Amino acid sequence: MKIFVTGANGFIGSHVVKRSLDLGHEVVGLRRTNRSQKIDLPSSPQWIEGTLEDNLEKHLKECEAVIHLAAYGVNPKHNSRNEAFRWNVSASLNFLEQAKKANVKRFVIAGSCSEYGKSAERFDFVPCDAPLEPIDAYGSSKAEASVRAIKFAKENELELAILRPFHIFGEGESDYRFWPSLKNAALSGKDFPMTMGEQIRDFTPVEFAADVFIDYATNKNISKGRPIIKNLGTAKPQSLKNFAKSEWKKFGGKGILLFGKIPYRKNEIMRYVPML
Repeated sequence: MKIFVTGANGFIGSHVVKRSLDLGHEVVGLRRTNRSQKIDLPSSPQWIEGTLEDNLEKHLKECEAVIHLAAYGVNPKHNSRNEAFRWNVSASLNFLEQAKKANVKRFVIAGSCSEYGKSAERFDFVPCDAPLEPIDAYGSSKAEASVRAIKFAKENELELAILRPFHIFGEGESDYRFWPSLKNAALSGKDFPMTMGEQIRDFTPVEFAADVFIDYATNKNISKGRPIIKNLGTAKPQSLKNFAKSEWKKFGGKGILLFGKIPYRKNEIMRYVPML
């Protein structure tokens, strides 16, 4: 199967490309110029360097499915509302329009658990139809992007699945994120300061997430004009504290986990667990 992947050299995108190639699929990967791959690949896909705002229609021809992972604002330092809505909404819709013109029929789009925002605190397990109450520019733009994509798919009788990942971790994740920071401290023998760790999360290995995206692109039954939204997680919630202890032990950390040395973030959502 020929699959077009946006954000193909990002964290999740790198694993989606790797797993797709392992399964024998042909991959066209969109990446920004001069951006390195997060992990080693068994072979090279057909690389397209550019952005969602470029003319990509010719590269989309003969692709049977799109896995759209490119997004702005995952890094909290990238908190421009204008840029978030430019890339996550306007540019993404431009890309979907081009894919439709190229006769792509199936779309699998990465949403985000950040779309739920504050409403997550009202649910032990957040359902897909929970109110969208995002607390930042990233979550707000992703929520708007989901609404636009659903409308687009209905109007054009397209097959669409929006997958909302919950707390993906693994190799290739940015160094500023929790798991890489924890791993680096453990392997270097340093102590690791963190919050009290009372947050409840569904920590999902990136390899598992990649398989889910590919499964929806290639195997799942998705009806034309009837978009579906699915949460992506493991259904195994645990506290950040217990997750840290488990990973620290796995990596043979010799230092100390310093619980409570870092305060909770402003507007910290203490429980963020999906209903699957």
